[in-house]
Amino acid sequence: MQIPLSSPDIVKEDIKAVVEVLKTRFLSTGPKVVEFEKRIREYAGTKYAVAVNSGTSALHLIIKGMGLGEGDVVITTPFSFVASSNCILFERATPLFVDIEERTLNLDPDKVEGKLGNLSDEELARVKALLVVDVFGQPADWDRFKEIGKKYNLRLIEDSAEVLGSEYNGKRAGSLGEAGVFAFYPNKQITTGEGGVLVTDDKELARLAKSMRNQNKGERGEWLDHERLGYNYRMNELSAALGCSQMERIEEILKKRSNVAQIYNERLEGIEKIQIPYIAPYVNRMGWFVYVVRLNQEIDRNGVIDYLRENGIECKPYFTPIHLHPFYRKMFDYKEGDFSITEDAAEQTIALPFFNNLKEEQIDYVVEKLKEGVRRSNVLW
Repeated sequence: MQIPLSSPDIVKEDIKAVVEVLKTRFLSTGPKVVEFEKRIREYAGTKYAVAVNSGTSALHLIIKGMGLGEGDVVITTPFSFVASSNCILFERATPLFVDIEERTLNLDPDKVEGKLGNLSDEELARVKALLVVDVFGQPADWDRFKEIGKKYNLRLIEDSAEVLGSEYNGKRAGSLGEAGVFAFYPNKQITTGEGGVLVTDDKELARLAKSMRNQNKGERGEWLDHERLGYNYRMNELSAALGCSQMERIEEILKKRSNVAQIYNERLEGIEKIQIPYIAPYVNRMGWFVYVVRLNQEIDRNGVIDYLRENGIECKPYFTPIHLHPFYRKMFDYKEGDFSITEDAAEQTIALPFFNNLKEEQIDYVVEKLKEGVRRSNVLW
């Protein structure tokens, strides 16, 4: 059996929506982008949405739009996809890593508050924002981060790229900070092929983002009328049309993903040396992005991954700690041991095949081979 790590859920209505755009004169900067923005902002519960070509671009526009730059420090997590920190570096600001919670794998608010409390007045004056990542579909503890933000006068940025559909204490993810982002790569809850959206209630930030995504055209939108440095971060009409069609099925999609996660949970719960995902009590709903298990420390995780791959099961370690990427090591002199919880999690976690239409017999096969891989690893240990 060959089972991919992810697979987009494309139906005939999606294909029809894209083909219909090809019959029009609008392939970029047209009505489908506007429609997609409306669908996303209404779903997220925010006043504004700005569609762009990737989640990374959306996050960069938030950093830029908030005026963060050289000399400024942004507290964030080392356990994330590297883009969350790269966007800080794009504007010559500095990411300041703080370790994560043991169970949720999200940024630890207690450690953040402890870090801030130990900074000198001069160092504290440079800290301007918290960039909190909602990891694997689970929102972070946003009530705590709002308290910290208010206490230290920090901007709150939500990297919600992985949590479309998730809810925290009754609020939709993406609306939990001053601004958030969604991403629509093919392994996400919905896909636009490539694409992202910035969501916010901040009118000025939304205005700046709309201008910056389009080479910073002026308010009148005149051709070759540019007010400041900008970017080509536009979302095309084909991607937006696919996004609109996928959003028609968002509840069906989320239910499918939840069912797959539930089957995994049922098959794996109580199995020695394998930990299923922990969901915090403040999470009312999980908009599952990936399904990540954690193996006990004595298990050779890489050996288990190799065994799964030998048996046709695509899987990956999730994530490699950002501070241990070669570029970050060289730039900031990071080393092993700097963030122990992040490093332990990174060495013990495996993302298993996870997508909308994963069949029960495929899940059973993955679980069978996972258990075999763990048993073999345990013997070799």
